[in-house]
This record gives sequence, structure tokens and C-alpha cells, in this order.
Amino acid sequence: MIQRRVVVSGGGTGIGLATAHAFAADGDRVVLLGRRDDVLRKAAEELDARHGESTATWYAADLSVPEQVTAATEFIAGDETPVDVVVANAGGNVAPSHDGTLESVADSYRRNFDANVLTAVLLTEALLPHLRRPGARIVQVSSIASLRGPGSYGGSKGWINTYTYDLAQRLGPEGITANAVAPGFVGDTEFFGDRATPEFIASRVSQSLTGRPGSPAEIAAAIHYLSSPEAGYITGQLLHINGGAALGR
Repeated sequence: MIQRRVVVSGGGTGIGLATAHAFAADGDRVVLLGRRDDVLRKAAEELDARHGESTATWYAADLSVPEQVTAATEFIAGDETPVDVVVANAGGNVAPSHDGTLESVADSYRRNFDANVLTAVLLTEALLPHLRRPGARIVQVSSIASLRGPGSYGGSKGWINTYTYDLAQRLGPEGITANAVAPGFVGDTEFFGDRATPEFIASRVSQSLTGRPGSPAEIAAAIHYLSSPEAGYITGQLLHINGGAALGR
């Protein structure tokens, strides 16, 4: 089995951590990125305990800030080992409810642009020179919201879709694939925070055809497949994983 080098942003919890476990189970080495050092350290310790010592390393950075992305890239590429997989998972709906003024609307859109677009684009672009050629895989994490909102968050994830298509066109000739996954409602994450009341969860589950939320491990499994050697002929695709909440789109 070939040991690969995998970078996962937003890797400390939820889908990111589940994705790290999926790769670590194959014997791959994982670099976790995120803003919270303590969360990343705990996640790395969990990965090492389950999959073996030195499975995971971590670096805390705000990936919407170019200087911090540069520092994270230097950490990742310091030993000159090529990167095999980039999973751009960092982000979330970070915009507070706006009050209807143009200033608050602008703030809402800027916050979600920074959190979801810049974190993915800056990290991916910084790592492009360090990707294995041929054979590297890029997976961006989009959302069902890219199809139907809400506005500033859905718009930011729609941008991720188009960025993925751009990457696929640019990198295909070099033997690198770029795809995105678009999860629907996924339980056992920090994403919804205090909004995740029993009533809220029930309303989201009712939109699916399966009668249940998705799990981080199910999203991770799809990411793992798109990153596999067997998926070498899949690129420029948006894979929806939403229990049928959005049919055929």
C-alpha cells in the first residue's frame, strides 16, 4: 500500500475529522488545518491513537488571510514531500442575521465569502506547486445550499462549484483531478451550533427521502473515493449527497 500525504482544512471536527480518519485508515499521513490549535491537537492525538503514531500533524491558521496561508504552506511543504490530496473543507455559515441595511447585507456576504471562498481558493492555489504530478486529487466541499440558498452562504458555496470546474480544466492536462461534494443535512457536526434544536433537526430531516440526517463518515467516504486512484477518470464533477433532498441536481 502506498502511503499518501493528505491535507484537510477544517480537519479538527465533523466532516473534516471524519475525512482524516478515512485516509488514516489506509495508512496515509494527514495534515490538519484549522483556526483552533487546541481542537487540532486533540484531533491529531485521536488519529494517532487509533491509526498509529505520527499519522497526523496540524497547523493552526486563518486560511482567509494570505500571510497565514503562506505560513501553513511552508509548514506542509517544508520536507519537500509532494501533496497527494487536498480536501478544502474549512468554512461554514458565519454571517449573522442582517438588519436589512446595506451595510449589514454587505458584511454578511463578505464574511461568508472570506470563510468559504477564500479559505478554499487560497489554500488550494498555494498548494498547487506542491501537488504530485500526475495523480494528485483535489476535493472541494460545497453544499446543497449552493443550489437553493440561503443567500450569502449559498452564494459562497456556488462559487466553490465554479472554482472546482475551473481547477478541473486547468489541471486535467497535468493528471490532477478536481471535484466537489455537496452535502445536505449532516448530523454530529458543529455547523448549526445553537440552531440545532430538535425541531430544527426534524425540519431538515423531513426534507430527505431517507428520513434521517447524513453522517460525517458518509461524506468522508465520498471524498475518499473521489481521491482514490480508481477515480482518476472523474473530474469537474459536483457530487450531491443529500438523501434525496434535491433530486437529480
